[in-house]
Amino acid sequence: MAAVASAFDSAATGYDIGFTRTAIGAAMRSAVWARCAARFPAGSHILEMNCGTGEDALWLAGRGIAVLATDVSPAMLQIAANKLAAAPAPAAVRFERLAWEDLESFAAGPFDGVLSNFGGLNCVADLKAAARALGPKMRAGATAILCIMGPVVPWEWVWFLGHGDPRRAFRRLRRGGARWSGITIHYPSIATTRRAFRPQFRVSRVSALGALLPPPYIEKWIGRHPRTLAALDRLERRFETRWPLPQLADHYVIELERV
Repeated sequence: MAAVASAFDSAATGYDIGFTRTAIGAAMRSAVWARCAARFPAGSHILEMNCGTGEDALWLAGRGIAVLATDVSPAMLQIAANKLAAAPAPAAVRFERLAWEDLESFAAGPFDGVLSNFGGLNCVADLKAAARALGPKMRAGATAILCIMGPVVPWEWVWFLGHGDPRRAFRRLRRGGARWSGITIHYPSIATTRRAFRPQFRVSRVSALGALLPPPYIEKWIGRHPRTLAALDRLERRFETRWPLPQLADHYVIELERV
């Protein structure tokens, strides 16, 4: 997993500026937080995989949730630890280094819920192995909220074709995944993810994230049209579970119940 760690170490410094603090990034994260609020009550003990710079972990802790937040990237974890140290009040968060591929041997749990936000599972080649490892770490009836980049994104087709870049427009449809920063990114469909997590998990809900909302790399353009962005966000949240929005989204949020 050294290649994955290196790729995200390189991205760590600019991650919050390039995504977390953007209008699109904030809208997308807010939608995921709404699902966390619905599924993870105060007093829960949550495992967060691929926690990045710690935004989700600190938000969950602010709601009275204990969080074990993990990531494969030391640079991401350092930024997260710095945020925790600068927090105005003590937070029940612990950061540790962990890759999805090492989860099976990780001596922790069982947890009341699991969060994997913004494409961490897209870096995993074997979803079935990830599911097998995750199951024993969760209590019966616990919910896993997984935010995964999907393969079919019309926004991406229109944007990159309009900029004369068909290779990037259809990169997610490439057999075997697409290369990014020295690693392979996979784009499993909702159906593929559903099959991979059976029979340990049952799908309880799937919603769209970035079907009507534009993808983050359009921030410079949409930033000049905040009312349009707000209207698209409201519309997407209203119809986020309606077919075909989850199937056509930049990310889909799939909620799985441990059975």
